[in-house]
Amino acid sequence: MKTIDLRSDTVTKPSQGMRKAMYEAEVGDDVFKEDPTVKELEEYCAGLFGKEAALFTSSGVMGNQLCLRVQTSPGDEVICERSAHIFNYESGSPAALSGIQIYPVEGGQGGVMPTQSVEDAVRPSTAYYMPRTAIIALENTHNRASGAVLPLKHIQEMRGLANKYNLKLHLDGARLWNASAATGIPVKEYAQYFDTVSACFSKGLGAPVGSIILGSKEFINEAFRIRKAWGGGMRQTGILAAAAKYALLNNLQNLPLDHEKAKFLFDDLGAHPKIKMAFPVPNTNILLFEIEGYTPVQFINKVKVKGLLLSPGTNTKIRAVTHLDVSKQDVITASEIILKAVG
Repeated sequence: MKTIDLRSDTVTKPSQGMRKAMYEAEVGDDVFKEDPTVKELEEYCAGLFGKEAALFTSSGVMGNQLCLRVQTSPGDEVICERSAHIFNYESGSPAALSGIQIYPVEGGQGGVMPTQSVEDAVRPSTAYYMPRTAIIALENTHNRASGAVLPLKHIQEMRGLANKYNLKLHLDGARLWNASAATGIPVKEYAQYFDTVSACFSKGLGAPVGSIILGSKEFINEAFRIRKAWGGGMRQTGILAAAAKYALLNNLQNLPLDHEKAKFLFDDLGAHPKIKMAFPVPNTNILLFEIEGYTPVQFINKVKVKGLLLSPGTNTKIRAVTHLDVSKQDVITASEIILKAVG
């Protein structure tokens, strides 16, 4: 029995073309900044995002946390949306690694924080007895908002607030590629509003490992130092960078197909009276839904024995994520399994 894995777009495996690129990669010692494939990837991404410099990291969590660490001091505070990845899914790293805390703001539709709520969260600069607000962090696309794309207007408003209070603006752009594919807005146009950006290669792009962080040369130099301190100096990293570069050149163009597959699943499942979609029509490749009469774990276990893997999105919601390793027929079959299980 074939298994259809819709738990995440991180479950993809390298294609033969990607494996070939990895095998043939020219490598050197990246801790000495001598790996030509890594340098090529970083320079390519810096140009793609319109930033001065870039740094290859082992994961999205490391990338985000480096961005927070370099731009804060212990005791500082970061404002983000309540369901943001850096607040919920990075193992308490802001506190553990940087001695900083998160100020979560309740977001509205699509994970968009009300501008006034963000401004109200900024600590008064004269209040020495409070933590110091250092960063506003956004997430695009927003994972727990069913892969919603943040509107450009919202990003511009957050940039205005950051300027008004002399704060940094960070983008967790793990799936920024999906936002760009959905809107036609180049990643460079999104990135121009942010001091720092992180983006993943190991999600929708299908690489096995890695993320990129981008910003000023000064920022990247300090991030390079801290990456080493955190055990992120990976020596002959070109093998992994080659996979990331291959993904950019070959898999980026396939993201709209993932969005189409998610839309099909949304339409097919959403018509059932016992299935409640958590958000309107998906912007990208993530679906969140509830099934009447089941907890997420109960239903996930029920369809698992039929060869379909789903994941819990929250305590009440089930998550399904389309990606390049599932075909349109796989998605059709997945829908049939779910509908039959619901009854």
